Formats: sequence, C-alpha cells, structure tokens
Amino acid sequence: MKKIIIWAAAALGILSGCASGSGSASKDAKMDRFIDNLMGKMTLEQKIGQLNLHSASGFVSALRVTEEDENVKLLRAGKLGGIYGSGNVEYLRDIQKIAMESGAGIPLITGMDVIHGYQTVFPVPLALSTSWNPEMVEKTARIAAKEASASGINWVFSPMVDICRDARWGRIVEGGGEDPFLGGELAKAYVYGYQGRDGVYDNTDVMTCVKHYALYGGAEAGRDYNSVFLSRQEALNGYLRPYQQAAYAGAASYMSSFNEFEGIPATMNTYLMDELLRKAWGFDGFIVSDATAVLEEVAHGIGDLQEVSARSLQAGLDMDMNSDGFVGTLEKSLQEGRISKADIDRACRRILEAKYKLGLFDDPYKYLDPERAAKDVYTPEHRAFAREAARECLVLLKNDGVLPLRKGTRVAVVGPLAKNGEAMAGSWSMSSHNAESVSLFQGISEVTPATYAEGSWLFKDKDLEESILYGMIKYFAPNYPIPELHTVPQQKLVADAVAKARQADVVIACVGEVANMNGEGASRTDISMPDAQLELLKALKATGKPVVMVLVTGRPLTLNWEAENMDAILNVWSPGSEGGHAVADVLFGDYAPSAKLTTTFPRAVGQLPLYYNHKSTGRPHPDYEPYRKFTSCYIDELNGPLYPFGFGLSYTTFEYSPVTLSAAEMPLSGSVTASVTVTNTGSRDADEIVQLYIHDIYATSTRPVKELKGFKKVHIAAGQSVKVDFTLTAEELSYYNHDCNWVCEPGDFEIMAGPDSERLQKAVLTVK
Repeated sequence: MKKIIIWAAAALGILSGCASGSGSASKDAKMDRFIDNLMGKMTLEQKIGQLNLHSASGFVSALRVTEEDENVKLLRAGKLGGIYGSGNVEYLRDIQKIAMESGAGIPLITGMDVIHGYQTVFPVPLALSTSWNPEMVEKTARIAAKEASASGINWVFSPMVDICRDARWGRIVEGGGEDPFLGGELAKAYVYGYQGRDGVYDNTDVMTCVKHYALYGGAEAGRDYNSVFLSRQEALNGYLRPYQQAAYAGAASYMSSFNEFEGIPATMNTYLMDELLRKAWGFDGFIVSDATAVLEEVAHGIGDLQEVSARSLQAGLDMDMNSDGFVGTLEKSLQEGRISKADIDRACRRILEAKYKLGLFDDPYKYLDPERAAKDVYTPEHRAFAREAARECLVLLKNDGVLPLRKGTRVAVVGPLAKNGEAMAGSWSMSSHNAESVSLFQGISEVTPATYAEGSWLFKDKDLEESILYGMIKYFAPNYPIPELHTVPQQKLVADAVAKARQADVVIACVGEVANMNGEGASRTDISMPDAQLELLKALKATGKPVVMVLVTGRPLTLNWEAENMDAILNVWSPGSEGGHAVADVLFGDYAPSAKLTTTFPRAVGQLPLYYNHKSTGRPHPDYEPYRKFTSCYIDELNGPLYPFGFGLSYTTFEYSPVTLSAAEMPLSGSVTASVTVTNTGSRDADEIVQLYIHDIYATSTRPVKELKGFKKVHIAAGQSVKVDFTLTAEELSYYNHDCNWVCEPGDFEIMAGPDSERLQKAVLTVK
C-alpha cells in the first residue's frame, strides 16, 4: 500500500480544497477606518442598497430589461450599489451624479460583459486559449481594460474560466477549454491584464469578476443552465483549478453560477463561496450573483424569494444582480431573525472596500473622462495587435499540400460566412464597431484576385435560421422589422458558387457558425456542419478543384466528411476585428500556423462528453481499434477523437526525441528536470507548442490516463533543434485524493512530452 503524503500549504503554495486556510489577507488600516466611519453613518436601508446591482436602462439581461425611471428611483432612495451594461460616459456621469447626491452619497461601480476585448475585438476566448500563450492573452486583457475604463467601466465580468468537456454547451466559446492546468495559467493572465500586478488601480485598470463560480461548464447534456453532477474530488481535480489560480492572482470579485453543486445552488453554496473560495484560497473580495440567479433559486425548489435571499447572503453572496431579492426582502428577514445585522454589514463592507480600492471615494468620476473615450478606444495600435493575436489562434487541422497559397492565385471565396464581418466578432462582443470587422473575403481579396459567392443558406430550415439570427429581437422587440430569409433558392446559391469555383485555381469555402449559434443559451444537440452548408461543400468537392475549408466556429464540431474530403481545413474560430486580415496572413504564408486545440473534436455527438484527461475503465479499449465485445467501446464508432487535445499542424514538421530525466528517482522534497529535443525537419521557421504530461501509474485513488502539467512555445528555425526543459516537483505530481487532501504519493510516474496529447515520448520517474 502507498504511503500518502499530505503536503503543507507553505511547502507547495497550494491549499487543500476541503480544509480551511489562512483566510483573507491583512486589511488596509486607513481603508478600515474610512469604511468604519462611513458605515457608522449609513442606515440599514442604505447598507442593503449597496448589495443591489441593476442593468442599465435598455440593456437585456436574462429575461429582464430595466426601465430608466426604475434605476433613477432606486438611486435617489440609496438602494443601488452598481450599474452594468453601459459604456456611455455621459449616461454614466449622469447616474453617478445622482448617486453622489442621494442616500449616503456613495459612488456606483459600473460593470460590463467585456469577454474578449471591448471595442477592439480579439478572438473569442476559446480561440485565445489555442495560442497557448498567456503573455499574449494578458495583453489582450490589458487593451480591453484600457478601452473599457476609457468608456466609464471599472468592473468587467471576465474572465470566464469554466472547464468544459461537452461541445454541445454553447458557452464553451467563452472559456479556455477542457484542461484545468492550462485554464489556470490563462485565468491568471486575464486577471493580471485587467487589474495589473501591483494591486493599485489607476484609471486604466478595472476589477475582474471571475465567472461562473463554480462548475457551470459541467452542465448535464451540454444544456445551458442545467444541473451539474460531480463528486467533490472530481470537481477539485478536473474543474476548480482555474478559479483557484485567479484567486491567487488577486482577482477582485467572483460571479456565482446558475447551477447547483451537491444539491445546493451555487449562489447559496457555503462550501463553494465560504469554505473553499474564502477560507481555503484566501479570497478577500466580493461575490456577485449572475443575472437573476437569486430569483432562480426559487425554481430550484429551495424556497421563496425571501428564503433564498437570506440563505444566499449567509452563504457568502454579497451582491444580487437583477433579482431585487436583497433589496426587497433582507430588512424583513432581519426583523424576523432569519439573518443578522452582521450578515448585512459583512456584505456591505466588501462592496465598499471594492469601491475604495478603485479610488471612487477619492474621485467618483475617475473613469468618466470623455477625452479618454475619444482617444483610447479602437485605436490603430489596438487593431494591429488584434491582427497579431488572431494569427496565433488559427488551428490548421488538415493540409494536403495545398497551403500556403501563392499570392496571385485565383481564388473563389464562397460561403455564407465569407462576407459576414459580424461573424468575425463572435459571441459576446459588445463593440459598436462589429460591422467594421474585416471579413474573410475582404482580407483575402486584398492579397490575391478573388471572386465571391454566398453559396448557401445557413440552414435549410428557414424557421430555425430566423430563430437563431433574430430570436432575441423577436422576443424583446416584437415590432422590429425582421429581414426576409431564403429569398434566393438554395439551389441557385450553390450553382453560383460552383460556377465561381470552376473559374478559380483554388476554392476557399467559409462555413460554420454565426455568433448566435454559440454562446449563452445556444446549446446544440447536433454539432455537425449545418445541412445547407454541407450541401455546398459537397458540390464544391465535385468540381475537382482544391477546396480549403475556413471554419468559423465557437465550439468543436463533428467534421468526419469534411476531414475526409476537404484538401485543407483551417479552423479560424471567430477571430475578431482583424480576423479577415489574420486569416489571409496564414492562408498565404506570411505567418506559419502554430495554434493547437484546447478542446477535443469528437467523431460523433454520441461520444460527448469527450476529453483527453479521462480515467481508465476496468475494461479499456484502444481508441482507434474497432468494436470488440466486453470492452468499453461503441459498436458504431471508434472511441478516439477526430482531432485530439493539443493537436494542430504547421507549415513545417517537427520531430521529438525521447524524454530524458536529470535523475531517475526524486525525493518528495526534490525536483527533476524532464527534457526533450525538438527538431524542425521542414523548410521554414516556425513556432511549436511543446506539451508535458504526467500519469501516476498506481495511486490510492483513480487518476486520469494523462494530465497536462507544462507547456512551452518555442521558435525553431528550419533544420535546427531546440532542447526544452521542464522542472517537476511534488506539486506537479500531486492531486486531491479521496479525502480531498492535496497529496503527492510515492511511486512511479510516466513523464510524457510531445506535440499533442496522443503523440508522446515517455520516461518513467520514481518518486520516493
């Protein structure tokens, strides 16, 4: 039997998820005196008012749109602590003035969903993760913070760090993929980018709000807002690390999620908010609910609005977003003894501390400078970096020698997404410049002679297409004129595209998902190419011309036919404001693709959830061997993915040496260096993302077949080699055991390195 070693937090810089830690950091004495004095003058109603957050007038939040007079009335009564959903400096100055002249004269915090850039739009977060470049991600967040803060916003609902293993879930587009280690590194990068690293907020820094806390990405069947069923051990090992790393990076706030965990909605879950986030991880900021999440606890069957509001406050929730549960019921609950004055004071203090740290008590208009709004937003410099960032996020999935294209090649650019600039911006883009985003056709036509054809509808089902494109408008603005769809027959669109293809040297087919096909409330049971677009691809294939499929998507898709029949597949996600230029840079060889998948692409939707770091069964079956009775496999499909985690091609090839270790044995208190030599065996310089995985061969509790524990992006000249080193300690080999203790267990570990999660070189390390 193995001896279990439980490492102290001080030794590993990490705390057990099931035991109390050091709690919050030491307080600022000057801040404490200021807030003590302020709270001593506040009425109970004013304190509860600080816990109330509303959307700005006209902003759609869940199924609610706040009326302007409603917010003004609350402000004048001192019953509003913050506003979100507006980047209009003049409007925000007006409501801030009302706040300062009302109640206790406390400034508002102003929030916004800034997910992947503000006015300058970067690739969607799932795309950014495929760069495997935390430094680049941090810079995108820094630019977003600069633009948002210039527009009156001091609080962003980002990063979204939910781990997702099921591509049916639309919000997979907002996160960093399926791996908790990579997700944790990216979470820190976002926090540093938004807030800075010095703990001091100047007027270009904004508070982060890490979401969705917690485990929202584990929604059953990939259906948004659905229940989550995970053991505590699996949650700690497979999902929670990104939230934890964001806390260690100094994240200012967290947003509770819609789902339940262990039978308790996250918004009133004491274990998640108090025991884990605050006590174990040392978080000392505030927690806000997601939109109407407090009210939605009623539908979970927990109690009426008064009951769920009281329980949420006691569990550690500090601010209620758009439910009016706190402002409407807490005073009554206090009178009835359901909550204490200390519960209200604790939450109020956390909100006031955030405003103090932002500097709003010194200058309530710190973020409301019209001159900054005119000069610091959507600048040429920001757009130039958006192009650079997008190039690092384009994943080459297939290339039968057709790419890169030669400039001057006659191309036919076809498909319903070819001229759709807004599709480049993607889900959760709030930019007023979305229509200016560089389309794929625009970017390509600036490089080489190009013709265009729309090619197909999105879907053959007109009602479905209308619902996807205009469903929200129809719900909230039923009198808004909806454009007529399918006015040109599908057969004619396909025929026009085929005619253009026959006149070209190469066909570039731009297909996939528009922004409304992924993101919040956009779950899909069928993640294959939409039928109308697949019909187009088959017609293009029949021409005999080389076909390059440029895939626009916010999630992994099932692409079996496409993988077999397209000559090249470049997955460009939704690449942002400069997407068309970035895609052209890669297609025509100005930049060699280097991005690698952070989510597994399945062969069939029936495989979902599908992820590389799964566990072995007692009857394992090889991923790429056909059906065999009495093993864990499918009758009608292979176990293995179409494209594995970590996969991505380049315009060159790389060869990996065997893994070498600086020592074959490692004491628990020691370290070992794992090394691999990577050789560029092709004809052009390029970047390669080298990945390190481990596997605990025997453990006291089951562990995944492999776990990512390191990665490095290196530039290798053609014909040259680079030695890549990784340092391993007990921390990289540890996990949460059955008792939820963070442990490193002595024994043998496979140390693996390679270009993706499947093509790996191995060595064995013995830990004593």
